Amino acid sequence: MAVGKVQRAKGCGHKVPHERNRLTLYMAHRGELVRYASGIVGDAARAEEVVQEAWLRFGAEAKGQLLEEPVGYLYRVVRNLAIDCYRQRMRERRYVEPGNSYAGRDPADDLPSPETVAVARDELRLLREAMAELPERTRIALEMRRFGGYKLREIADRLGISVTSVHDIVVEGIDYCRRRVRPDS
Repeated sequence: MAVGKVQRAKGCGHKVPHERNRLTLYMAHRGELVRYASGIVGDAARAEEVVQEAWLRFGAEAKGQLLEEPVGYLYRVVRNLAIDCYRQRMRERRYVEPGNSYAGRDPADDLPSPETVAVARDELRLLREAMAELPERTRIALEMRRFGGYKLREIADRLGISVTSVHDIVVEGIDYCRRRVRPDS
């Protein structure tokens, strides 16, 4: 492989060996990544921060090695950072914002019971496992739709498939996750 060129792997994956190629890949997807993060954090400025942090992590991880699915990796990093940012913001909003009914109250008063926490953690673990078991295209479509707020047309364009196919794989992904998390319902 020549230096400075992006080598394509199977499917839509790329191997990104050079810093300039990582930057080109990042810039090509930056707008989508910001919109994806914005759908999770609910704030364009925070979404920008999340994507910038993802870029730094992407650069650190990709340095000296080839990533088989760099775009998928970027989306995973953005998703994880955006969820962390959203959770932090909710914690701050709950206990810090003036006029909030929680202000001045003991946060322990509002904690769920240990049983509720255990059940929620178990469901979250099962959901993570279920998402990891999905085919990559289904997982990406489901994440874009549910976490990123993308429209079916936008997902179809991104994945290079029809809107009907996107709808079908999103529904299948949701059904699969629901059966794995709550098999009795």
